[in-house]
Amino acid sequence: MTSPSSAESAPTAPKAEPASAGPLQTLGDRFRRGELGQLPVVLTLILIFIFFEVTSGGIFFTPQNLSNLILQIATIGFLGLGSVLVLLIAEIDLSLAAVASLCGAVLVVLSANQAASAFNAIIIAIVVGVVIGLVNGFFIAVLRVPSFIVTLAALIGYTGVLIHLLPNASIRLIDPFLTGIATNYLRFPWDVLLPIPLIAIYVLSQLWTRIRRQRAGLPQSPLWEVAVRTGAVVTISVVALIVFENYRGIPYSALILLTALIVFWLIMRFTGFGRHVYAVGGNAEAARRAGIGVVGIRVAIFMLASTLAAIGGILASSRAISASAQINPTLLLDAIAAAVIGGVSLFGGRGSVWAVVLGSLIIGSLENGLDLLNQGTDVKLMVEGVVLLIAVTADAIVRRRNAASGR
Repeated sequence: MTSPSSAESAPTAPKAEPASAGPLQTLGDRFRRGELGQLPVVLTLILIFIFFEVTSGGIFFTPQNLSNLILQIATIGFLGLGSVLVLLIAEIDLSLAAVASLCGAVLVVLSANQAASAFNAIIIAIVVGVVIGLVNGFFIAVLRVPSFIVTLAALIGYTGVLIHLLPNASIRLIDPFLTGIATNYLRFPWDVLLPIPLIAIYVLSQLWTRIRRQRAGLPQSPLWEVAVRTGAVVTISVVALIVFENYRGIPYSALILLTALIVFWLIMRFTGFGRHVYAVGGNAEAARRAGIGVVGIRVAIFMLASTLAAIGGILASSRAISASAQINPTLLLDAIAAAVIGGVSLFGGRGSVWAVVLGSLIIGSLENGLDLLNQGTDVKLMVEGVVLLIAVTADAIVRRRNAASGR
């Protein structure tokens, strides 16, 4: 499901290796320059998989457990994607978990108490997320109030709104369509046919990128590197398909998350809006002088982040078959950790939307594997804290090295 392509960077891209450089030489040069991209994160994920497969006695890699793992990280993935967008412009949004819980509660209340149709309940819940993002963006981008303060106030305020909306602590979701969003599966033959257009999109994007860079006279990645990335995408897709097919099929929530990732990947990589986001995150003042609408970009990003949080809240309510007045205390931390662990810089301008897949898988695998080992919440939080600290430290070190070398 994930793309092993290197993280998108700020508009100024590093020079590619000479065509004559072999894989080992290229890898060694990038290691010395601290330009390995998402490779360290991928290797970390593989080590986590191996560790829990061995220590769980072979349970971790069973199709049922891996399918449950995907269901567990769907909400984290959407909030993590929102965090990625906000971090790319060097801001922070502390309200995402509260927005997700509130929008999920709106969905359940409309469906269970107001007899609203599933379509209307979903649309209204998403619109609530859009409006919240617009309000946050207005205070941050137009009135220039620090995002930390604005979103902290939003976190507190929307928690109060959530409690007011659910005075009886929780409401059960009854609508079969809404409960099926996170519990139904895409089955044969559609799940087998699905990877074909996705792989085609990825291959075409790689070819289009090479053609554009060639026309512009820009350096390109070696052909072996493109071939390796494409082969990895095909291999991961086939393995994931085999795993899902051996259980119940592909979870709908996984399809929804994958669709969102592909859409935002295309936007961030191939549109002017995406380039402007990286420019604002890299240097907002320089972006403003270049004629980029910095205020509009910031408002749009906070709107998109809250909208993604709303969708994540809908998936969470669907999976729980209810809405609760209690906000998951670790959901926001997991979302931000997924973005940072996946390789998104806390300082803006560097990272990829695919980072949320790797980060979410690491967070979800740690929680899932420790559950299989019968470890408590205390151990899970301590382990996640250590992993996050390592990721942030690595990001700071790489940034200092790049600054010292003039990159």
